[in-house]
Amino acid sequence: MSAAATGLFGIVVLLFLLFIRIPVAFAMFVVGFFGIAALNGLNSATGLLASEAFTLASSPELVVVPLFILMGNVASVTGMSRRLYDAAYAVVGSVRGGLASATVIGCGGFAALSGSSVASALTMGKVALAEMDRYDYDPRLSTGVVAAGGTLGILIPPSTGFVIYAILTEQSIGRLFLAGVFPGLLLLGLFVLAVTVLCWVRPAFGPAGPKTGLGHKARAISRAGPVVAVIFVTIGGIYGGLFSPVEAAAVGAGIVIAIGAVSRTLSLRDLWQATRDSVVTTATVMLILIAAHLINPFLALSHIPAVVGEFIVALNLSVTGVLILILAVYLVLGCFLEGFAMLVLTLPIFFPIVLDLGIDPIWFGVLVVLALEMGLISPPVGLNVFIVKSVAPNVALGDIFRGVIPFWIMMLVALGILIAFPQISLFLPNTMFN
Repeated sequence: MSAAATGLFGIVVLLFLLFIRIPVAFAMFVVGFFGIAALNGLNSATGLLASEAFTLASSPELVVVPLFILMGNVASVTGMSRRLYDAAYAVVGSVRGGLASATVIGCGGFAALSGSSVASALTMGKVALAEMDRYDYDPRLSTGVVAAGGTLGILIPPSTGFVIYAILTEQSIGRLFLAGVFPGLLLLGLFVLAVTVLCWVRPAFGPAGPKTGLGHKARAISRAGPVVAVIFVTIGGIYGGLFSPVEAAAVGAGIVIAIGAVSRTLSLRDLWQATRDSVVTTATVMLILIAAHLINPFLALSHIPAVVGEFIVALNLSVTGVLILILAVYLVLGCFLEGFAMLVLTLPIFFPIVLDLGIDPIWFGVLVVLALEMGLISPPVGLNVFIVKSVAPNVALGDIFRGVIPFWIMMLVALGILIAFPQISLFLPNTMFN
């Protein structure tokens, strides 16, 4: 069997293992290890397994992962996510669809603390769905907005998606974090626009909530002040050059723990649980990254990236055409594969092509992460949809998928805007580093 045929067979086996719900890391370990053994010998496979595991486990850049995850978990158990939602609700809750818009804003704020789409959807679902149900919101809108709003966690920094992209492509985590700020705000604004249009066309979807006075608004905003301060300190510190991403993660986690301790909303039991959850999530991410560093050399040995590159060149497309083709592949794969699996499987193939075409790797990273975000609400896998289903068991799965359609369309609009105007993504990282 030729090297290319071995590589193609390995990809098919990997897709099959993922289809039968073998955990992503273990599926990649099996295919990467035995693929390298078949192409380059067992000694090479065992040597790579040992060296890559040690190299990644001792990488100081990856400290950002557990620290930001800890920051998000502590923020969740101390009720900071609820305060973000209450502040947004106090400001916009009295208008038609205001609760749904408040949910989007709350998801964006919590995303800037947790960096996790799943955590954002789960936490905001517990906070917001009961309130929207109490005010007779249509279940399709209420569940759809939580599922879609939760996806902001993978785009608004700090984002584990950006961290993994940075590690796999050897790009700057700090530049990627900053590159996600304006696209994240753009998408948040488009989601609010979608809610407004829906509730204007169908007023029964999102009835107006009770009006609140200026005093109530001021109190709700002041209670969310410490949370907003943490977001500005961490992201602003990176932008201002005061912190590296790792230092910003440590500062953010420390501040959130201090706020919880001073306000007496964080018990030792809560801190222990948040720490345990952070360790479990970090271990999962580390296993995926180690497995990715076995898949990459296997694909390189099989020459699959070169073959795909030659095929794309033969199509004689423009640079923009190639970029759209690659993103279309991500959108299709997002219907069937988990986001991290897509990154690991596709970046060794597509990233060399992107560099050869002169496409900015930071800009490409933002586009890819947005495409992964769309996969989180795309049928039939749609991880965030199933997360919301677990919180709202009485709502039919089909209704939740129908509810996310307007927000998926807005994601596609955002993707088009970011392709047309790269500076939306590149302005902050370029001003920081130039």
